[in-house]
Amino acid sequence: MASRTTNAGPQQVATIAHVESPTEQRNPRTTDIDRMSTHGILSAINAEDAQVAGAVQSVLDVLATAVDHAVAALRGGGRVHYVGAGTSGRLAVLDAAELVPTYNVPSDWFVAHHAGGERALRLPVENAEDDESAGAAEIAESVAPGDFVLGLTASGRTPYVLGALKEAKRLGAHTGLVSDNPSAPVPAEVDVPIVVDTGPEAVAGSTRMKAGTAQKMVLTAFSTATMVKLGRTYSNLMVGMLATNAKLRGRTLRILGEATGAAEQECDEALTRADGDLKVALVHLLGDVDVTTAANALDHNGGHVRDALDEIRPRAS
Repeated sequence: MASRTTNAGPQQVATIAHVESPTEQRNPRTTDIDRMSTHGILSAINAEDAQVAGAVQSVLDVLATAVDHAVAALRGGGRVHYVGAGTSGRLAVLDAAELVPTYNVPSDWFVAHHAGGERALRLPVENAEDDESAGAAEIAESVAPGDFVLGLTASGRTPYVLGALKEAKRLGAHTGLVSDNPSAPVPAEVDVPIVVDTGPEAVAGSTRMKAGTAQKMVLTAFSTATMVKLGRTYSNLMVGMLATNAKLRGRTLRILGEATGAAEQECDEALTRADGDLKVALVHLLGDVDVTTAANALDHNGGHVRDALDEIRPRAS
């Protein structure tokens, strides 16, 4: 990335940065996109999008390492931090926010840091992503040794993100970086580089397209795998939830019925005995034990339903 300073007006000096990345290159498959029919434009974009899953598949080994770091951090009482700017940062905020209602996790397990703060989620904030010291300061206030900090930047070079990762490493956290630019050097502070080569965008430089889609896929896979490893699912069912309202109680009863094969009335009674805790109700029914025994087994096994059942069944058989 080359940069230079130029006069942008009588009292303003602007820095120009030239990013060398596949995402900034012109895509030979879409050079006539402005001459296409509406359906042709959509087909061209869709054809580019179809390449993203394969690009993400190629980084699953390193993504698995990032998941293992996140699981270790959360099991050890630490946190997972996302750091991003622009599209990457907005996607990170979304992913962190959705984990709370989906898996009933503590609201501070996943913390998203977005360049420019909350205002930048809706509006551009001038030079926010270029402020390396702001990224470092954000991390200095919230990261502890043993946390896992995952940076996200399409270019692989965003100063705010790199400053945050450098400070995180200094503080004793593990670090990862999701990038769409194989040309960018991997900073020494990054333990787990996750480089998803999505190539040139349908519209040159519009990284909210394939690059953004790849980052969304990586985030969703990363956080979901982390939740599964932490026992927030039983089979492929969401069980890390409390039935705190009518809609959630209905969903909880359906999940309990699917997992156990019990009738709705039996599930409802079990859920009542478990004070609305789906995991306790599950172990209570599947293990044929009282709710106190079920709750204790879950506590002994870090909230994993299968592990709790494995502990109970030898005694129950």
